[in-house]
Amino acid sequence: MEINGRIIGDGHPAYIIAEMSANHAGSMDRALELIHVAKDAGADCVKIQTYTADTMTIDCHNEYFQIEKGTWEGENLYGLYQKAYTPWEWQAQLRDEAAKVGIDFLSTPFDLLSVDFLEGLGVQFYKIASFELVDIPLLKYVASKKKPIVMSTGMGTLEEIQEAVDAIYSAGNRQLALMKCSSAYPAKPEEMNLRTIQDLKERFGVPVGLSDHSMGAFSAATAVAMGANLIEKHFCISRAVKNPDASFSMEPQEFRQMVEQVREVEQAMGTVHYGVSRQEESNACFRRSLFVVQDIAAGEVLTPENIRSIRPAYGLKPKHYQEVLGRTAKRALKRGTPLSFEDIV
Repeated sequence: MEINGRIIGDGHPAYIIAEMSANHAGSMDRALELIHVAKDAGADCVKIQTYTADTMTIDCHNEYFQIEKGTWEGENLYGLYQKAYTPWEWQAQLRDEAAKVGIDFLSTPFDLLSVDFLEGLGVQFYKIASFELVDIPLLKYVASKKKPIVMSTGMGTLEEIQEAVDAIYSAGNRQLALMKCSSAYPAKPEEMNLRTIQDLKERFGVPVGLSDHSMGAFSAATAVAMGANLIEKHFCISRAVKNPDASFSMEPQEFRQMVEQVREVEQAMGTVHYGVSRQEESNACFRRSLFVVQDIAAGEVLTPENIRSIRPAYGLKPKHYQEVLGRTAKRALKRGTPLSFEDIV
């Protein structure tokens, strides 16, 4: 898959998405600052979400609309989305600011109206949230725009993921990447199941990443080591700025450290290689080889007492040990001389 000229897939650096979500805490200035923070921290893309409380749900306070446990325990859905949404009148300026600082701009639409709005903004690609994985009409509508799609799969059964992929493909759009996701806030490491990343790759033949709601950088770096092509992580100016997403978001230095760890993992993975590396060349001489360990007179027999396999590696390879035992020295050999075939008969 290609995003703004950037290839997403195996053999290419992981594409790192900084999810702003509600961390602007209702401040346009903070939202603009977050774009700069994402760029400075090494993110490839900054992401927002496009919805309103009214496009997401209805203003109703019966038991169905109350959150009973978790990070947002005690909240009403409508009230939560009122707190968390990013005003639509901000979004053109946020897009322009991202372009100015040189970072990709992405948003998650949650309904057809928000897709139309984002089309008007000229977004280059779309993100589908895990909770919308089952909204087949929405997926088909997004896919009809013929732009790349990054789709999270949190809570999705294999059947639901297949249905979602089929819906996108049915619209003639095969520019798709999937994201392994644990839709808990924060997610527990023991419930991350990162092995699913490779299984998704094998089953669907598309780039796969991790939408990471766990704390710290460990899961993200590990996911890249396991083949993740994208990483998405919530970030904030400070967790002290209270908003619905602050508790599970990374502060700037933490995000920067995560990016550095991901890039180090990519370097360490390297390629399939055997033999002496460039850095190992200076140490190769400290391997073992056959050396004279007692003075040997010309014509004297080589024995376990006068030759041994020791460090360094200037003599014959140790595999020749049995081959040279019992042979005789052509010339006198002093203790500490590396043994060669020219020395023996």
